[in-house]
Amino acid sequence: MSDWHTATVTARAPAADGLTDLVLDIGDGPLVGTHAHPGQYVRLRLPGQPPGIFAIASPPAPHGTQWEFLLKDDGALPSALLHLPTGTLVEVTRPEGPGFPMEKARGHDLLLFASGSGISAIRPVIASVHQERAAYGRVTLYFGARTPGSFAYAGELERWQAGDMRVVRTVSQPGASGWQGLTGYVQAHLGEEPLENAVAFVCGPAEMVQGVMEHLRQRGVPRSAVFLNY
Repeated sequence: MSDWHTATVTARAPAADGLTDLVLDIGDGPLVGTHAHPGQYVRLRLPGQPPGIFAIASPPAPHGTQWEFLLKDDGALPSALLHLPTGTLVEVTRPEGPGFPMEKARGHDLLLFASGSGISAIRPVIASVHQERAAYGRVTLYFGARTPGSFAYAGELERWQAGDMRVVRTVSQPGASGWQGLTGYVQAHLGEEPLENAVAFVCGPAEMVQGVMEHLRQRGVPRSAVFLNY
């Protein structure tokens, strides 16, 4: 049985096509300090709605009271959440899941794979890497979106790259957008990057996760070096 607490909607803003940033204030109660690992998730619910699972998109902060989420306008609960006015109360659980094991990536090259709203679970990993960049080898983010306008956190990409991280973006459905960058799925763009010392963190739709894991297996990356956040 989940242990439910209340949080308050403090901000909401468009993040990309079909995606919205939502910020909840958890107050100074029992949830403070419970977000311990990048990639953890919580359950959110509203009266009369079944709960849903959402990754915390902000990095762990021992004394922080603001949790960020990236909502995809897909389904009754996300649609209701992204239309809530500020000040509305939302029910939330303590963070769940192991998150991503940053300690296992230390001293290794780190491959980050995210597609669509899956970047929400990878964003806190990036923040943690930047806090002690020298602890990791080469860091590459493979970030896929359906269209050029559906990359969340587009305004942060330059900052991520300035923090000594390679960002590889690819679009699966460019259409007539005039997109000049890479197309197709994220796993198609590993290229000849050496992977002998690599650890991979992966988040996205099940089909994308399976595709990435199979590609990494073919490239010789052991399953023990590939991590999901659940």
